[in-house]
Amino acid sequence: MPNEAGAPLSVPESRYDLRILQAFRRVIRGIDLHSRRLASDLKITGPQLWCLLSITESGPLTSADLSRRVFLSPSTLVGILDRLEEKGYIRRERSSKDRRRIFLTTTDKGRELAERSPLPLQERLMEALKTLPASEQATITQSLEQVVDMLDLRRLPAAPFLETGPIQTGSKEAQGKQPLQK
Repeated sequence: MPNEAGAPLSVPESRYDLRILQAFRRVIRGIDLHSRRLASDLKITGPQLWCLLSITESGPLTSADLSRRVFLSPSTLVGILDRLEEKGYIRRERSSKDRRRIFLTTTDKGRELAERSPLPLQERLMEALKTLPASEQATITQSLEQVVDMLDLRRLPAAPFLETGPIQTGSKEAQGKQPLQK
């Protein structure tokens, strides 16, 4: 909470509960600000950017290949790919060898956007985590998974995207339509 001058109030060092909540809030706000910047500056979402960068880096790819690469279900990916294609960033092209296979390729417009776009937040975090010793990575993982369990959120599907708002997966629970347990 800010004080009257607008500066954030400092949390006592001994109040780990408040420090944890404050850290979560900072992460959530940072994700939200990054998402808004992508939407306003590039007119693209974090998952769309992640998919575009993956296709640019490794294309041509099939939807199934991309799905495994970005950890999204094929059904979720369809909408993202439709929007990327509508914006002129990718193309779907039938294989000349097997007409049933459709490959995703990046257009010139898509490559230009990929070159000028910032790294997705999850990639920045992944790179930073790689610099930590394995024991610290394990501690962070276990601590965050414990928080997920404390909030009884293990059942919620979650793609590895640092993005605000729902990533449509087709399930009512994932879309926030399932009531929360008390």
